[in-house]
Parts: sequence; structure tokens; C-alpha cells
Amino acid sequence: MRPKVAVLFKMKSKPLEELKKWADVDVILYPSVEELKEVIGKYDGLIVSPLNPVSGEVLEKAERLKVISCHSAGYDHVDIETATKKGIYVTKVAGVLSEAVAEFAVGLTVALLRKIAYADRFIRSGKWDSHRTVWSGFKGIETVYGKKVGILGMGAIGKAIARRMKAMGTEILYWSRSRKPDIEEEVGARYLPLDDVLRESDIVILALPATRETYHIINEERLKLLEGKYLVNIGRGTLVDEEALVKALKEDKLKGYASDVFENEPVQEHELFDYEWETVLTPHYAGLSKEAMEDMGFQAVRNLLAVLRGEVPETLVNREVLKVRPPEEVKML
Repeated sequence: MRPKVAVLFKMKSKPLEELKKWADVDVILYPSVEELKEVIGKYDGLIVSPLNPVSGEVLEKAERLKVISCHSAGYDHVDIETATKKGIYVTKVAGVLSEAVAEFAVGLTVALLRKIAYADRFIRSGKWDSHRTVWSGFKGIETVYGKKVGILGMGAIGKAIARRMKAMGTEILYWSRSRKPDIEEEVGARYLPLDDVLRESDIVILALPATRETYHIINEERLKLLEGKYLVNIGRGTLVDEEALVKALKEDKLKGYASDVFENEPVQEHELFDYEWETVLTPHYAGLSKEAMEDMGFQAVRNLLAVLRGEVPETLVNREVLKVRPPEEVKML
């Protein structure tokens, strides 16, 4: 019997067609929790985006479910603990988004220091009445060149950021859960304790996942170490205590903040909107590119099919599940 798989978002057509060669596929676009609870019992596999929360109450209804393949590097939208208890394999994609997100991180950084987003709003609002207005009013603009850039999180995305920032004439400092000799040799990156990275850097870029350990890793105390510096976040919104962040901006302690992510998404109103000069804000789309989305789709499909073939993908998130339900018990292909 062919596996039955639900895709909960609009996946690119080519990876979707590949999946259909091996499984019966239903595309259910962004179902609510109640809608998903009603149908999940019919499926052997799910492919989900970060916009598809898979909670414990949903998983309790998943009688047949063997695998959840995340169409993302992050997996905080899935209740991993419940999935593991029920013997459901959870996978993520890795490496696919690195170049797209790293490119975006550099773009945010340049836009923040050079006030590009502000300048765009300025000219569109009809304020450019003379060159004198610009030259006298646009104070505090800085170059990225010559700065010390601190990167928190030196995974695939962090490394891709480091390579680009090095090419822009910066010095790279970093903190990660483990040292990365390869990037140290490649770009001369210097490993330091976390707080020392904050103290020594001119610009700090967050490239960490959302975990219990990284929740509010940038808090009120650490924001004091960033006084007079810039902060860029392309990791997850929960890395930053936004209440403390707004306070730092209000008190002119932080030079600027650029972020593609927020603690609670989507965002329609936020105190950060009041700081047009000091911030660059985007709606969680750093990884969106035609190339990255297609590549990510293929990897999500491969991960799901690997589990259903009784294999263990390298990108398996909850390796404890192997003790609960061995691979041979989920094999269908």
C-alpha cells in the first residue's frame, strides 16, 4: 500500500511531483488546528512549513503518522517531545537555505548602517527638496568595511555570513556551541566567549536556532554590552527580549537593530515601528528565493521518503525516537 502524505502549504511543483511518484498526496493549505486534528489520523507522513504549527493536541490524533518532514531548518513549530513519545520521526532541511539567508543577513546589515530603507521612505514621501537636506540630515551613516562583526551561531548559515563579511573587509569574531576550526582557518574567524563577542564587536549578527538555551539570549544585561553597536537578527525572534530591545533603542543605547524575525508573528503593530532611522524590519522572508525554495522542497521530500524506506536521515531532529520506534517499524517503501 502506498503511503498517504499531507503537504500543508504551497510547495514548489517539481518536488511535489517527485513526492507523488511514491505516495498518495493531499495538499491542504494552511489548515487550522481543529481542521488538522480532524484529518491527521489518515496520514503516514506530513510535510510542514514554519507556518504550520503541529502541536501536541494535534499529534495525539495522529494514529498512523510516522514522519513529519519540516520544510525548514527550524523545527520549533513542531512539538518534538510529543512526537518522540509517539514514535514519530521529525526531520529538517540543512544547508539549503544557507546562501540565501546569509545574503539577506548581509543585505540587512548594509541597509541598517547605510540607512537604505530609511532613504527609500524619505524620497518616496517627497522630502528630498535639496542636497543640503540630505547631507545635513543623514548623520551617523557608517560603512560595514573595517568593522568587527560578531556572529552568534556558526552553523552553515553563520559560515556563509562569515565568508561574505570577510570579503567586505571586516574582522570576524564568533561564538558557537563548539569551535569551528574550518571557518577559523578559512576567514581568520576568532572564537570568543559569548559576552566577549558582544563586547568586542561593532556589529553582532544572530544566526542561532530557537531552543530553550537560546531563548532571550540577548536580554537586558547583554544589551548593555551592545551599547553603541548594531544588532542584526536572522535567527529566530525569541533570541531577543524585544521589551528590553525597545528600551535600549529608546535610551539611545543601541545604534540600530535589523531583523527578519519577531517574538510573535505575524506583526502588524510594534513599538519598533516608531524607530524608522534606527531599524530595518522585514517579514520573516530571508530564506525566500526561487532557488532555495525548490531545493528545500526536494530535501524535505527526500527526508520523508528516507524514513518511510526504513532509513535514518542525517537531518533527523529527534534521534531519541529510534529507541521508541526502530526504523524497520516505520518502513513502508
